[in-house]
Amino acid sequence: MEGVFTYLGAIFGHGTGMMIAHLLLVAGIIVFIAKSATKSFRAVPTGTQNVMEAYLGGVIAMGKDVIGEELARKYLPLVAAVGIFIFVSNVIGIIPGFESPTSNINVTLPLALMVFFYYNYEGIKKNGVVHYFAHFAGPVKLLAPLMFPIEIVSHISRIISLSFRLFGNIKGDDLFLWVLLMLVPFIAPLPAYLLLTFSALLQTFVFMILIYVYLAGAVAIDEEHEKAPNPAVDTMGAV
Repeated sequence: MEGVFTYLGAIFGHGTGMMIAHLLLVAGIIVFIAKSATKSFRAVPTGTQNVMEAYLGGVIAMGKDVIGEELARKYLPLVAAVGIFIFVSNVIGIIPGFESPTSNINVTLPLALMVFFYYNYEGIKKNGVVHYFAHFAGPVKLLAPLMFPIEIVSHISRIISLSFRLFGNIKGDDLFLWVLLMLVPFIAPLPAYLLLTFSALLQTFVFMILIYVYLAGAVAIDEEHEKAPNPAVDTMGAV
């Protein structure tokens, strides 16, 4: 936030330099966590390895209900990596003197674009260009001229939904904490930290589950579309 003191802002100034510095800090924290979790694998995990195995298991369980276990494991690297990046970015802003990278639209928009292009790429790769975009037209051919542009707009709106939801919520949380620290710096922040931590976790979960939902819609077989009756065939059969 412009004008709000941050340690990195005092060094790099408020603007692009501060945002990049916070992104590098988040990347460093994630690398440190990954190194700590993998430096000595054990059959009975403890410490950071235990936490990360629980996290990865939770991500698979999340995706299993949406897209099936096989595909949930296939897309685990993407969803887990995005999830830990968003969570660390969200939480770091709760610490006074730091700012959440995800409170900047220049961070959340590329994340949304990456998800958008990836799930469409996977859908085209799995179903082929013609078959994939045929789903946009819906099961009723007469309504295809209406449904196709609606589906295109719907998919493009996902970019705005993903990026602005995360950006808006985290920006609002940062402003909320900033106001509290100015008004009652020694009392109010304690319960507020719990609320903001829950919000950081919730926004991470929403982003991750939406990745699985979008991937499911792109690569999963739409049985209803495949089994939808063809009016022309039904008419010929009746004749």
